[in-house]
Amino acid sequence: MHDSVIFARNVTKYIGNCLIIDHITLKIYPKDIYGLLGINGAGKTTFLRLMTGLIAPTEGEILIQGINIEKNRKKALLKMGAIVESPVFFPFMSGRKNLQNLARLNPSMSGKEQLEKVEEVLEIVGLSNRGDDKVKTYSLGMKQRLGIAQALLNNPDLIILDEPFNGLDPIGKKELRDLIVKLQNEKNITFFISSHLLDELRYLCNKFMIIHQGKMIWQGDKETLLSTTNTGNDLEEAFIQLIQNYH
Repeated sequence: MHDSVIFARNVTKYIGNCLIIDHITLKIYPKDIYGLLGINGAGKTTFLRLMTGLIAPTEGEILIQGINIEKNRKKALLKMGAIVESPVFFPFMSGRKNLQNLARLNPSMSGKEQLEKVEEVLEIVGLSNRGDDKVKTYSLGMKQRLGIAQALLNNPDLIILDEPFNGLDPIGKKELRDLIVKLQNEKNITFFISSHLLDELRYLCNKFMIIHQGKMIWQGDKETLLSTTNTGNDLEEAFIQLIQNYH
């Protein structure tokens, strides 16, 4: 199982008597950019919350680099960065200062190493020249990149993103796409991304999982998804076709 970055086995989540996630098994391998697709209410955010240990599965298990996130969440989280809701920062504090405060939470780094790491991640996400500006002056795209800078502080093998393109203008979307590809290529980071903006994921992802009513109804590589549904390069049409055929 350790060859996979994420291994979810038979993951099921009930809230009360309501079945939210229905026996999902999934493997994600190093350097995948894996897209999670589903209509509103399909269970995408719940599944990501399970992946990050924010909630526990009713059944099944989730391994991050072989570490069970329910049994050893602290150790598993050292392997990942995640933005499951919008990144939250102190708005009247600079981006640099926000990151420095977060870097101090890593006891394995000395104070000097923490400061150096903050400068490194600001450079990676293209915010070095705005690091001393207050976060309240940042655009939404800059806040998303600052969120990824935060996710990079622990040198993760995996980054999980929930609707990262929401509200971004075309330039912000392109900057975020380019950053994700750069991190995959240069840092060998694996991404698991949920989004309803299918055009953005078509450019980015090599593999997809589609969930509907809490069930996984399709998983595989992008080329197979598009060829199976005879939709050319239209990911949105392929997605709609699979959802409609499921009923």
